[in-house]
Amino acid sequence: MQQSIITISTSGAGLYEITREARHFVGRSGIEAGLLTVFVRHTSCSLLIQENADPDVRRDLERFFHRLVPPADDPSMNYLVHRLEGPDDMPAHIKTALMAVSLSIPVMDGQMALGTWQGLYLFEHRDRPYEREVVLHIG
Repeated sequence: MQQSIITISTSGAGLYEITREARHFVGRSGIEAGLLTVFVRHTSCSLLIQENADPDVRRDLERFFHRLVPPADDPSMNYLVHRLEGPDDMPAHIKTALMAVSLSIPVMDGQMALGTWQGLYLFEHRDRPYEREVVLHIG
């Protein structure tokens, strides 16, 4: 069993690929077979496994979630009460509630068993930059 915390610096809302950092952690662990758990320690960002070849996929996902859950100052969101941290705060919590904050990835032959086009992403839902902590655990 091994654990590590990586810090991801975001520059605003969007998808940030963390596949390289996770691969490096798995490679350093020396574990040939097991399960990698990835967990984000925040309530306004999430994790996902998604295509990492075509950047249009990331752009479309970002646009979809913006349309699905617009900022709190959008007229369709006037029912929101929590607005202390700006118009992106409560929508970020909603997006996080709809997505994963923890992922499990099998490790086979000392590598993550991701598919050919799969990458691991932190999905930042806030508009301003943040330092996000992601816990990696392999056992």
